[in-house]
Amino acid sequence: FNVEKDQVLIFDTTLRDGEQSPGATMSLSEKKEIASLLDEMGVDIIEAGFPIASDGDFEAVSEISKIIKNSRVCGLARAHRVDIERCWRAVENAKKPRIHTFIGTSPLHREFQVKLSKEEVLDRVFETVNYAKTFCEDVQWSPMDATRTERAFLIEVVRLAIEAGATTINIPDTVGYTAPTESAEIIKNLFSEIPELGKIVVSTHCHNDLGMATANSLAAVEAGARQVECTINGLGERAGNTALEEIVMALRVRQDIMPFSTNLDTKRLIQASRLVSTVSGFPVQFNKAIVGKNAFAHESGIHQDGMLKHSGTFEIMKPEDIGLNETNLVMGKHSGRAALRKKISDLGFNLGDNQLQDLFVRFKTLADRKKEVYDEDLLALLADNSMKTNDEFLQLIDLEVKCGTNSPQTAKATILMEGKSYTVESSGDGPVDAVFNAIKIIFPHSAHLQHFQIHAVTEGTDAQATVSVRLEEAGKMVTGQSSDTDTVVASAKAYINSLNKLVLRRMKKAPEAVAN
Repeated sequence: FNVEKDQVLIFDTTLRDGEQSPGATMSLSEKKEIASLLDEMGVDIIEAGFPIASDGDFEAVSEISKIIKNSRVCGLARAHRVDIERCWRAVENAKKPRIHTFIGTSPLHREFQVKLSKEEVLDRVFETVNYAKTFCEDVQWSPMDATRTERAFLIEVVRLAIEAGATTINIPDTVGYTAPTESAEIIKNLFSEIPELGKIVVSTHCHNDLGMATANSLAAVEAGARQVECTINGLGERAGNTALEEIVMALRVRQDIMPFSTNLDTKRLIQASRLVSTVSGFPVQFNKAIVGKNAFAHESGIHQDGMLKHSGTFEIMKPEDIGLNETNLVMGKHSGRAALRKKISDLGFNLGDNQLQDLFVRFKTLADRKKEVYDEDLLALLADNSMKTNDEFLQLIDLEVKCGTNSPQTAKATILMEGKSYTVESSGDGPVDAVFNAIKIIFPHSAHLQHFQIHAVTEGTDAQATVSVRLEEAGKMVTGQSSDTDTVVASAKAYINSLNKLVLRRMKKAPEAVAN
């Protein structure tokens, strides 16, 4: 498709590469919610998943394809006919479908991953790109580990992919190896050596292993790339991917040196960040650029003095630019639905009547426990609501805990499992351990608890606690999260949430690791 020379396309891979983060498994309903928000934000291409990986991935890509109104929907496929066929079946109902196929091209990948010679790689590229074109006009191709591929061979294989019909060429820094100067040089060299490249879209896909993903992506844009592959919050395996919010705000703030535009509505960034953090169970670090809790906080006396005189002294962008709005509306137990709807709207969320009613009931319950309900409390309630799915395997019905200085600590839990109620009692080394032991009696499993974290949503002894639980089973990790003013209850819900994701993960059987 046609792209203005100063326009940068945003290719979001949160639902594919982002979900490859250890523990970041998402349910179908969660993926659809994220995809819908990305579509509303103006993301140009949504990479919805890897259809060959599992029936769950295929269903997610297929269902997302049916609901997206404006964005292109993309599926990933290895350089195999069966992958490409399944990918097409998943995206064929999209208004704007795309097939993204790839193969490893670096010496290491050729020898140890794909186990093909240069000639065999070239043959496979031409065959599979050409085959993908029989299904879909919009075909993207990637040489995996491009930044460690011999320059001459990279030129040869890119030229061949274009000849076979690729409409977008993506140059991935698969292992986060490159640096800005080199990233730009690779793109410039490709344009110089392959004149045909000027007629199609060149993309950049950077990982953050050395902390340079955003810098490398922007360097590629300055060198001629017009598509950036990224994820919300920089989510992704290992150290993550290029962060979408960093790219779009860098281009917006530094128009003087990077005169490029995107179609993204930046006022939805904080909403997207919070949603992805909740669904993935990966908290956003406080000092994360753009969307971190401290991104617009000023504690230094000099900074505070400057801010009071003029915000521009120490802020290069406004909080409202990313949708971070502050209001003076204090919520409490006497607040009504209209006030709650206004507050939720100010926070960047639009809820249907049924969703608002459900939130209102839980808000009133919380307000009975707390004198004042802060924005962070409401966001935690919204997060808990987004964690719920219609296909929950386990649900907490009731919990009683005995704890204190006298051992043993005990827990009595009632759990709904596949529609049937079970009540058990157990003891443990502390109340949380006792609760986890009780749940494990009802749902036996071999998952190992790798991470257990509690943090207060707000200040005060009546603050809600947000608990994150990460489990590992057979090399696969899942993360659950929940909030409650009762820390033990929040722990139980987070543990159950992670177990529900574990059940979902068991249904996924990826053919091989994908690190494009």
